Amino acid sequence: MFRTTSRRFVLPIAAFLLAAGAVQAQDNYEIQVYDAETVDPGKTMVEFHSNFTVNGTKTMQNGVYPTEDAFHETLEITRGWTTWFETALYTFTSIGPNYGWQYVGTHIRPRVRAPEKWHWPVGVGLSTEFGYQRRIFSEDTWTIELRPIVDRKDGRWYWSFNPTFDRSFAGLNQRKGWEFSPNLKVSYDVTKRVSAGFEYYGSLGPVGNFDLIGQQQQQILPAIDLNLSPKWEVNFGVGVGVTAGTDHIIVKGILGYRFDRLPRPWR
Repeated sequence: MFRTTSRRFVLPIAAFLLAAGAVQAQDNYEIQVYDAETVDPGKTMVEFHSNFTVNGTKTMQNGVYPTEDAFHETLEITRGWTTWFETALYTFTSIGPNYGWQYVGTHIRPRVRAPEKWHWPVGVGLSTEFGYQRRIFSEDTWTIELRPIVDRKDGRWYWSFNPTFDRSFAGLNQRKGWEFSPNLKVSYDVTKRVSAGFEYYGSLGPVGNFDLIGQQQQQILPAIDLNLSPKWEVNFGVGVGVTAGTDHIIVKGILGYRFDRLPRPWR
């Protein structure tokens, strides 16, 4: 990450997002604001994204299983190819009180970044995610996401902004075109090993024709990051939905480890 100037840029962005509303929302399988870093070449990162919906939808909606009391587990494997390019593979699963443990879908995500040798004042990257999810778990079966990434590190302060655009190619929302889904993270290093802050996830609706605020999705998520070592990634938090269309309480965690070599069963 890149060192930067001050906090005065963070507050206007946060204020804009909170006033604007939210996205068609990122499904609750990988709840994360991306930073601009990529995995080092020749190394592999394995992450588990886990979350549990405490208070969500209680009945089938548009042919999709209810979210309340559902536990989602996502396995992400990311391989670094160069100092500026990586590729990730996701496998989504869900455990529900009425259907047991089921496969949900698979996505692939290539990502590039501005190399550090360019010495830009901010970290800049672009993630492209494409994949399939079963209709019983999502209104749309084939989707694509374009996620620009801008982040900065200034002393103990860090922020990252992901002005995300996504669209459906098959499903109920395919005629909506591109939708705007901004995500934001702001954190502060309380100690050398603990960072605290908040994450924001939103879905505003179609570009140029945003949904009414009551139909948008917005989630504020206080979160903690543990900086155990450069090899580990540990993040957890509790999300609170602030609109009627958003799951109201979600508990999430991320546990990741960077391998110099893949574990033997995955070679």
